[in-house]
Amino acid sequence: MKQYSFVGIIIAIYLMVYLKFPSLFYESVLETYSILLRVIPILALVFVFIFLFNLFIKPDKIRMHFGQQAGTRGWIFSIVAGILCVGPVYVWYPLLSDLREKGMRTSFLSTFLYNRSIKLPLIPIMMHYFGFTYTLIFTLYIIIASVVVGYITELIVDDTLNS
Repeated sequence: MKQYSFVGIIIAIYLMVYLKFPSLFYESVLETYSILLRVIPILALVFVFIFLFNLFIKPDKIRMHFGQQAGTRGWIFSIVAGILCVGPVYVWYPLLSDLREKGMRTSFLSTFLYNRSIKLPLIPIMMHYFGFTYTLIFTLYIIIASVVVGYITELIVDDTLNS
């Protein structure tokens, strides 16, 4: 029900802007349309991934590689996948939500999202401005912190869900 009230509020705001500032309204609609055109192909790709995951990857496979018994391999894969993934983070949310429903640990999900802050194409630029040692130490700290944050997130979130 909350999502409908949110949509209603947005429509009311757009209506007020249209009545008070028509040129701003048209500019806003054009910008929204422009963003929508950029996001739709990415979302379509994510839904294709979700479809393929549902088709080929069964929940027991996810539980085996990302579940409670995954161990070090799950941590490593979450770190590497987080570093290698590209695109805006919000397009990953539906896929990650689907994986979590199939048994992916909260800690791996959090670790994946945390490691998205490491951008491989920007590493050479960072090295140019800050040096190799700084870049290496900074990147290693992000990776280590991602595991700590992932573990803490799992403790808090899973404890909240179980209460």
